[in-house]
Amino acid sequence: MYATTYHKPKTLAEAVKLYTNSDEPSYLSGGHTLIPTLKSRLAAPAHLIDVRNIPELFGIEVTADKVIIGSATKHAVVAASGEIKAAIPALSGLAGSIGDVQVRHMGTIGGSTANNDPAADYPAAVLSLDATLHTDRREIPAEDYFQGLYTTALEPGEILVRVEFKTPEIAGYAKFRNPASRYSMAASFVARHRDGHIRVAITGAGNEGVFRWTEAEELLTVNFSAEALEGLTIDPSRMMGDMHAPADYRAHLVAVMTRRAVQNLGGTHIL
Repeated sequence: MYATTYHKPKTLAEAVKLYTNSDEPSYLSGGHTLIPTLKSRLAAPAHLIDVRNIPELFGIEVTADKVIIGSATKHAVVAASGEIKAAIPALSGLAGSIGDVQVRHMGTIGGSTANNDPAADYPAAVLSLDATLHTDRREIPAEDYFQGLYTTALEPGEILVRVEFKTPEIAGYAKFRNPASRYSMAASFVARHRDGHIRVAITGAGNEGVFRWTEAEELLTVNFSAEALEGLTIDPSRMMGDMHAPADYRAHLVAVMTRRAVQNLGGTHIL
């Protein structure tokens, strides 16, 4: 086992200072992306800086047109929030579908979003709900944030503090889970915003991570119904292929999950 020094800062400023003054540091939140990479020796930080207990990273705020969630807020807390259920039921349902009970009580929205894990659920909601990501340095629009597999606009040492979602007119989420891990093999978050524009975000399937399916958006703009998507397919070359599902099967799942997201507007559909 390689040597790692574990740090547990109490404030955001302390966490940033530790990162700045350490050699080969890494932030740790829920750990569901980082810890597997440590186990497989794909990452070997000399300093782990645990940000899960920093008060500035907690909390839920719901206004007339926004849902704001602190980055250290756990999936189980988001799923159980009555305020979020009332404002964006699909977001609450998404959180409740992540992994299992143990994962939901350990994993955080910030860890999921900061790592841009291709199997993560939250990136689809962030992109579809046209969110703004607030860090300790700046604000980043969702459109500029995700930059490929495990890659975001976050700079070294930058901490995601909170995620600010726009409250849509209505939204739906549909997900096909890996039967073993229960993580997404293909999922679609569909939102119609109050100004009428529609955003469809796909996670779990794309070979570049989360992405907007613009062809589906165009059809739904004309006719906001599942029937409008009948016959629409996506190029399998855009899909991941692995031991769990080949690219052509994931392409099929993307189309099915998007139709089911529209059929279940105001909630979630989980397989």
